[in-house]
Amino acid sequence: MKYALIGCGRISRNHIKAVLNNKLELAAVCDVIPERIEQLLKEYELENDQTIRRYTDYTKMLAEVKPDLVSIATESGLHAEIALSCIRQGVHTIIEKPMAMSIEDADKIILLAEKNAVKVAACHQNRFNIAVQKMRAAVEEGRFGKLSHGSIHVRWNRNRDYYEQAPWRGTWGQDGGALMNQCIHGIDLLRWMMGDAVESVYGVTRQQFHGYLEAEDIGMATVVFKNGSVATIEGTTNVYPKNLEETLYLFGEKGTVKLGGTSTNNIDVWNFFDETEDDVQSKGFKETTENVYGNGHTSLFADMIEAIENNRQPYVDAVAGKHAVEMILAIYKSQKTGQVVKFPLDQFSSLDMKGEFER
Repeated sequence: MKYALIGCGRISRNHIKAVLNNKLELAAVCDVIPERIEQLLKEYELENDQTIRRYTDYTKMLAEVKPDLVSIATESGLHAEIALSCIRQGVHTIIEKPMAMSIEDADKIILLAEKNAVKVAACHQNRFNIAVQKMRAAVEEGRFGKLSHGSIHVRWNRNRDYYEQAPWRGTWGQDGGALMNQCIHGIDLLRWMMGDAVESVYGVTRQQFHGYLEAEDIGMATVVFKNGSVATIEGTTNVYPKNLEETLYLFGEKGTVKLGGTSTNNIDVWNFFDETEDDVQSKGFKETTENVYGNGHTSLFADMIEAIENNRQPYVDAVAGKHAVEMILAIYKSQKTGQVVKFPLDQFSSLDMKGEFER
């Protein structure tokens, strides 16, 4: 399967690793800064491989290389535009999070992919974490009984150096704030585990310590699900002096689980009424990861390849990608209006938050 990468920033290393691990044909790499392409390829000892074509214009790359599969790892504000171009060309597409920055663009991706029979995967790789898969299996088997409540806490640090690496970071047009960039994986997991169907969200966001940005560095919200359960969200980049944790809690009538670690990769608590030998083995489980991105990209790529070959939907499809974006945009809208936001969210964009924290 012929593969091409669009965007050679911070997350692109995980995409290249996933490509190599899945033995895809790396046909082309694109970035507006050619030096980034060479630096990335050099890290994987591919700099002398002349079969890998280099581009600074992704439209030219799509026309000339005609890849079967691309992944988009550019700044967030360009994801939807590039994805729609790929889908129009009939190219199966993996989109880094967030899939889009507006409800309108997320809907366009879903509809166009369906119309053109193109597979689209949203890159929420933490769904493939072993701990997360164990929790999901317990949910699907009904082992929690009636759900009471849940919560996600993403308590990380991002300092000025991080934001100065790329001028688009922390802007409403290209990135959003802590919720849209750092916390979207945890928010995706929370919604997925608790039944997807949301009734309403009430949220508050602030910019406490990052006055040089446009967007928030702390967001908190209460979520009401249609199944009667409730949840809280806490996402921040204000933790001193470094990343602390990403924890996901789920509380049910017959079970309590807490996933922890830097990226929901460990099982900190695993208690069920009908405890089995497997449950005993699960207690204290830890998955080693190199960084906060975890190990899930390889599995997500493998699933996408299988989805294309077997003509089925990817495990994390475009609708899942929209659901995560919708949760965050609802929190943003709630902050802007001071009101509870009912679902579904018909229209809203990160750009609607322009000027929110200007003093």
